[in-house]
Amino acid sequence: MTRLLPFEWIVAIRFLREGFVQTLLIVTGASVGVGVIVFMSILLNGLQGNFLHRVLNTQAHIVLTRPDQIARPLRQDGPALELAIVQKPAQRLLSLDQWQKTRDQMAGTAEVVEVAPVASGPGFIIRGDVTKAVTLTGVEPENYFRIVKIPDDILAGTAALTTQDILIGTDLASDLGVLPGDKLNVSGSTGHVLVLTVSGIFDLGNKGANQHDVFVALRTAQSLIGLIGGTTSINLTVSDIYAAETIARSVAASTGVQADSWIKTNEQFFVAINAQNVSTTVIKLFVGLSVAFGIASVLIVSVVQRSREVGILRAMGASKGQILRVFLIQGGIVGLAGSFGGTGLGLGFLYIWHTFARNADGTEIFPIVMDLRLMAATALLATIVGIAAAAMPAARAAGLDPVEAIRG
Repeated sequence: MTRLLPFEWIVAIRFLREGFVQTLLIVTGASVGVGVIVFMSILLNGLQGNFLHRVLNTQAHIVLTRPDQIARPLRQDGPALELAIVQKPAQRLLSLDQWQKTRDQMAGTAEVVEVAPVASGPGFIIRGDVTKAVTLTGVEPENYFRIVKIPDDILAGTAALTTQDILIGTDLASDLGVLPGDKLNVSGSTGHVLVLTVSGIFDLGNKGANQHDVFVALRTAQSLIGLIGGTTSINLTVSDIYAAETIARSVAASTGVQADSWIKTNEQFFVAINAQNVSTTVIKLFVGLSVAFGIASVLIVSVVQRSREVGILRAMGASKGQILRVFLIQGGIVGLAGSFGGTGLGLGFLYIWHTFARNADGTEIFPIVMDLRLMAATALLATIVGIAAAAMPAARAAGLDPVEAIRG
């Protein structure tokens, strides 16, 4: 097979075979480096994906609300002169102006995936002598449940939500002593009381939400909080979650509403995600540099050891370019072999971690998704690093004087 290869490949492979121990050591070193990069990348991607799922599973990517109400100071004619100190007024529960038009405009926006109007306000649930203050959230389930996956969090009953139904959290259900099918008296800010049936009990993984958040049909909430035909917000999901803040600013500029993205409302979490990405990138960079220096150092030793052979090849007519390519090919082969070995090693680390790192109940801490594109990119990068690391030794070998090299 080697007879069919170009001259440079034949020599490069022969050099690697003759220095088998050195080749094995450097391939092992490269494999460990690539394995660490693959393991860290897939593990941290899974961890980050789990965090994002937990954060975004219970909220929209962007929430459109009515701008805050402001009081305008009285001024005299002529030079501006404030006649009184004007304080910010208390914010009344008002509907979003022309919310149907805004909803339709958002539905036609390319970056927006889902749109759901919401009517939300304070309320009370009364059962016997017990009264609980809650936040009433009125939704259209066919739209809202594609944004906030309430059906996935139902512990008992169903996520059915007609005008006579209510969904409550598991902590609130425990406090009230109710089960699916029980009746509750629900009162809103208007003082109007409706008797609703508990259709389902959910667990959002947050004690505060499970105690105070309840979901009813949009029309039911509008009646209870006195917003007939109105909504307090419009919830959106977008195709690129990391572009949510940019999209929110664009929406606010074009519609005049207040647009808050999940990035803004979870600023500390987003800062932590960015810090994690930066630290991971730095670690990968140093691991990659250590692999590159390892390959370069071994190839430099190889050039010194094989200076006589290089001199003979040059005396026999091999050009500087051919000698240069011999050692570049060696670097590429070592990098490619290290990438394949490292990918297998990284997957082995992941298997061990996934097998032994478990929650107390035996379930996985978070799911791990094997990203084939990441593995392919890592293999390509390792090969490029191998070639780049071989550049200096290759240039040194190509620059050897044939006579002095043969003399040793």
